Amino acid sequence: MKKELSRREMLFWTGIFGTSLFRPSSISAQEQAVFNGRILENVTINPVQPNRYQGWPTVAKLPNGDLIAVVSGGREQHVCPFGRVLLFRSTDGGKTWSEGETILNYPADDRDAGICVTAKGTILVTTFTSFAYLPALEQERKRRAEGKGTWDDARFDRWNEAHKPFETLEARQKELGCWMIRSEDGGKTWSKRYSSIVNSPHGPIQLKDGRILYPGIKLWETPRSVGIAESLDDGKTWHWVTELEAAEGEMLSQYHELHGVETASGRLIVQLRSHAPTSNQETLQTESEDGGKTWTRIHKIGVWGIPSHLTKLTDGRLLMTYGYRRDPFGNLARVSKDEGRTWSAPFRLSQCPPCDLGYPATVQRDDGKLVSVWYEAGNLKSAIWEIAD
Repeated sequence: MKKELSRREMLFWTGIFGTSLFRPSSISAQEQAVFNGRILENVTINPVQPNRYQGWPTVAKLPNGDLIAVVSGGREQHVCPFGRVLLFRSTDGGKTWSEGETILNYPADDRDAGICVTAKGTILVTTFTSFAYLPALEQERKRRAEGKGTWDDARFDRWNEAHKPFETLEARQKELGCWMIRSEDGGKTWSKRYSSIVNSPHGPIQLKDGRILYPGIKLWETPRSVGIAESLDDGKTWHWVTELEAAEGEMLSQYHELHGVETASGRLIVQLRSHAPTSNQETLQTESEDGGKTWTRIHKIGVWGIPSHLTKLTDGRLLMTYGYRRDPFGNLARVSKDEGRTWSAPFRLSQCPPCDLGYPATVQRDDGKLVSVWYEAGNLKSAIWEIAD
C-alpha cells in the first residue's frame, strides 16, 4: 500500500491535519502594509447533510458573468470511498447557488476539484483518485475478525461494497490517476475523464498567449515529480515542461498543492504548500520570467498558512487567499502591488472554531467585487467582499 499513498493522503494518516504540528513562522521584513478589505455578505452555499461532507473547492467565472464552483462532495468524511465532483452555479454574483450537480463520479474516491475557464470558454475541471481510506477499512476488518469491531454494520457494509472493485493491488493501481474533464457548452455536457499528468487542488491557469499551464505533482509516480505541465490545445492534451528546484536543504517530496498566476507583465508566479521541517505549513513561491521555461529556486515569502489560490485583479494587483489552521482558525487574504515580489499583511476573510477547513479560492466579478469559496467542517461557504483601497 505504500506506493498508493501520497500527498494529502499520507499527511492525513501521519496526523498532519492535527493542530500539534502548527508552529509560527517569521514574518517577512519586506511585508507591505495591510490592505483595506470589507466583507459584504457571507453565504453558506450548501449546508452539510448526513453523508454529504464537502471539501477542497474552486470557483471560476464564465464568459457571461455566471460563477461556477466545484467541490469533492457526496462524502461521509474527510477520507472515505465516496467522493465525487459536484458543480454549483450562481447567476447573481454569488448571493445564491444552485443545488450541487454531479459531473464526475468514478468508483474510487474522487478528491479535490479544480477549475479553469479558458479564453475559448471551455471549462476544465480536475480531480484525482485515491485509496487513502483503505487503511481505516483494513483496520476495521481486522477488528471484526477479532470480534472487536467499532463501526456499525451499515457503515462497514457501505465501505466494503464501495471497495469491492479494488480488492487487488493491480485494480487499485489501474484506477489511480490525475484526471480532467472538459465542457465546451457551459457545463451542460462533459467529456469522459482523461489524464492531466499532474494534479493540484485548484487546477490549471490560462496564459495570455493561449497556453494553459498546470503547476502540480505527478502523484502516483516514483520518484514523484513537482513541476509544470502544459497544454497547447485548450486543455485537450498535456505534456510535461519542467521540474522545479527545491529550496536549499529541502526536498521536492516535501511540497504539495501548487497554484499559479500570470501577472500583467507576463511574469509567472507559482505558490505551493510546504511540509519541510524548515518551512512546515508555510506557503512558498517560485517565479518565471521566460514564460515558464525556467523558474527561480523555491523560496519563502514569510507567509504561514496553506494552501494558496492566486488571482490577478483587474487593476493588476495579485491576490492570494489561503487557509489558516491555528488560533484564530479561518481564511486569510494578502495582496501584492509588485507582481509577487512582496505581499501585504493579511486580511481576515473568515474565522471559526478549530476544525478541518480552508482551500479558499477567489474570483473577481465584473463589477470588481470578489467572491471567495472555501470549506469548513464539511460545509461549502463563501464571502462576497471588496478591497476598499
